[in-house]
Amino acid sequence: MLSFSRARSQGRNTRPLTGGMDYLEPKRKTNVMGRVILVVSLTALCIIMLKHAPSFTSPTAFSRSEEGVTHVLVTGGAGYIGSHAALRLLKDSYRVTIVDNLSRGNLGAVKVLQGLFPEPGRLQFIYADLGDAKAVEKIFSENAFDAVMHFAAVAYVGESTLDPLKYYHNITSNTLVVLEAVARHKVKKLIYSSTCATYGEPEKMPIVEVTPQVPINPYGKAKKMAEDMILDFSKNSDMAVMILRYFNVIGSDPEGRLGEAPKPELREHGRISGACFDAARGVIPGLQVKGTDYKTGDGTCVRDYIDVTDLVDAHVKALEKAKPKNVGIYNVGTGKGRSVKEFVEACKKATGVDIKVDFLPRRPGDYAEVYSDPAKILRDLNWSARFTNLQESLEVAWKWQKTHPHGYASS
Repeated sequence: MLSFSRARSQGRNTRPLTGGMDYLEPKRKTNVMGRVILVVSLTALCIIMLKHAPSFTSPTAFSRSEEGVTHVLVTGGAGYIGSHAALRLLKDSYRVTIVDNLSRGNLGAVKVLQGLFPEPGRLQFIYADLGDAKAVEKIFSENAFDAVMHFAAVAYVGESTLDPLKYYHNITSNTLVVLEAVARHKVKKLIYSSTCATYGEPEKMPIVEVTPQVPINPYGKAKKMAEDMILDFSKNSDMAVMILRYFNVIGSDPEGRLGEAPKPELREHGRISGACFDAARGVIPGLQVKGTDYKTGDGTCVRDYIDVTDLVDAHVKALEKAKPKNVGIYNVGTGKGRSVKEFVEACKKATGVDIKVDFLPRRPGDYAEVYSDPAKILRDLNWSARFTNLQESLEVAWKWQKTHPHGYASS
């Protein structure tokens, strides 16, 4: 068998020549040609790939500055507030880049915006984590930003007391990464989304911008640290800085395009409006009001509820009014405090549902009473809240909730 196989093998590789001799045909020529073809094919493939890589493409609208067009980076632009801000900016003809890691935001909100503004050069979405310094540097290197609106942050007081390190990392550390990129690339304006939680529980109401900042929970502390970094940096920078400390956000886009859709696993930490709507839809058996023994009129916490449409309007006004080498710090609120019990009654009327309410002990990290004095932002930026009817704001939000029972997945 062995000799037979060898004979067959030799037969395939020999050819009869003149003189009756057998000559073994060399494979070298065939192999060389195969290798040449392979190399040429791979080279062509590499050239095609490189030409489609960002560094080899011709400059896009987002990568170059354009006279008369302001390019704004909106961090956290897939989130509740960030997506509403992006919508307003796009309506006002700004060029917008959204950066979000979608840990709290919704890709569905981005898709809504892309559907509304499909024109080239208007809106782009970049999936990235601001904690990744290399990714952030790449984003700033490949885009020509005129301004940054920094919304991206975890933002639940209760959760911050349970997992404080997450909040210091996500808020304070990530803001440092953004700030370093802003500095390296000489971005002209920074609008920072801060919070009234930096004030803690002041002895005197209403809160003004010079009220001492003594935060009492990790969320407020992390935001204050981020503010301090920005303020220290601004002392030796030409950048225009605006810090907006806003209060409790409610409502949604009046035209029903966007709304609030927190992740299901975060419902217990979410805003009171979300809990009210969940109770009204039967997602949860009832509403839990935590704390009835505060030193307030009815024993429940008092808050200043600001409609998200008013809030993004304040951000746009801040962007327009920001001046080089100047820092503006403003409270963004209605100037009127409402108790949790008042809020619940307004929610019942807005939804038409007699929501079951359970009164429980206080939640760690909460404070009794917080509401703003918006006189400074009215004086400097000519801004004041317009949507101040609590029930009406909740009715608008409820309309979106009813048509999107599963959030953006309903679309």
